[in-house]
Amino acid sequence: MAGWLLKTEPSTYSFADLERDGTTVWDGVANAQALIYLRQMQLGDQLLIYHSGDERAVVGRAEIVSTPYPDPQLGDPKRVVVDVQVRQRLPQPIALAAIKADPAFAQFGLVRLPRLSVMPVPDELWAKLQALGSSLS
Repeated sequence: MAGWLLKTEPSTYSFADLERDGTTVWDGVANAQALIYLRQMQLGDQLLIYHSGDERAVVGRAEIVSTPYPDPQLGDPKRVVVDVQVRQRLPQPIALAAIKADPAFAQFGLVRLPRLSVMPVPDELWAKLQALGSSLS
């Protein structure tokens, strides 16, 4: 199973919205690299949900519950979506500032490519983020 980070603007669709809905279609991705990553997702892949904008923090966990498929709203087979199901809110959000302050994250996409909305999370960074999300107070 792979780990991924998905960014969302909370004023458009927040983690609270995902908690309310339970499952959603993750759409609206137009960047070519982000679409490549979406196409690589598989059933059961784990997700971290990141709030961009003013919040700038990893706030929760979710899971991929469909294989990628063409966005039914667009009619363009290159623009894919996946279905995402909520898992849990992190006990403590992980602020972008805390991630940037840790040299282990220097090459992480969230730090290097701040505009990319979908990115892989290497296993070692996944474990570190999980620890941060459950231990910060």
